[in-house]
Amino acid sequence: MAAQPEVTAWRPRVPGVVEVFHAHFTEYAYPMHVHDAWTLLIVDDGAVRYDLDRHEHGTPHDTVTLLPPHVPHNGSAATPHGFRKRVVYLDTTRLDDRLIGAAVDTPDLRDPLLRHRVGQLHTALARPGEELEAESRLTLVGERLQEHLRARPEDTRRADPVLARRLRELLDSRVVEGVSLQEAAGLLDAHPTHLVRAFSSAYGIAPHQYLTSRRVDRARRLLLAGARPADVAPGAGFYDQAHLSRHFRRLVGVSPGRYRDSAV
Repeated sequence: MAAQPEVTAWRPRVPGVVEVFHAHFTEYAYPMHVHDAWTLLIVDDGAVRYDLDRHEHGTPHDTVTLLPPHVPHNGSAATPHGFRKRVVYLDTTRLDDRLIGAAVDTPDLRDPLLRHRVGQLHTALARPGEELEAESRLTLVGERLQEHLRARPEDTRRADPVLARRLRELLDSRVVEGVSLQEAAGLLDAHPTHLVRAFSSAYGIAPHQYLTSRRVDRARRLLLAGARPADVAPGAGFYDQAHLSRHFRRLVGVSPGRYRDSAV
């Protein structure tokens, strides 16, 4: 008896992301079909073979596959035990339709750094409350993809301390309510990739990491004032108590409850 497919799908609150889709298939084969979004695919176990524009391709585990919108493709397992994949579907605000031709020519990208970044993106997308991190990581993934497709954006790696300071001031003013990367880019009149690069270059930390650190500092003050962790989470800008606990343990070394109980 064939194993039942394992599927998880959701739409995160991240601009440009149409859907996130995780699946484990053993015998299922996709017929020829099209999407109206870009398909960014990594395979964690097994391999997939597929046809795109009448050419056969494959996706070993160290490859990032980018399938363009509107171009028919199929897909099936290339190994007896099937495959486990993670997919992000992206709209054309992230990758322009003009890159479709280049993606058809080279859909499978062997790039360890890109593969690592896509994995980090999926981790962030799976965690409610980490939308800024997901946006930041998606921006870097998009930049890397454009480099592969030979459509390099303007050089955004140069230092820009004034812009970095303005973004820091914006983050400081929005610690609790937060700000999306897209909104910050609009408010500061800068490209999102340039924002991330400028901030990281100036302060040695990504914008989402800085905001999380500020939120943990706020949580510490609230906990020392006697507030319960469940009340501290929304008051410090975290999605829920689990979100607070995860970051608090990582940055402080103990749980919020234990930290509160240690107050003298």
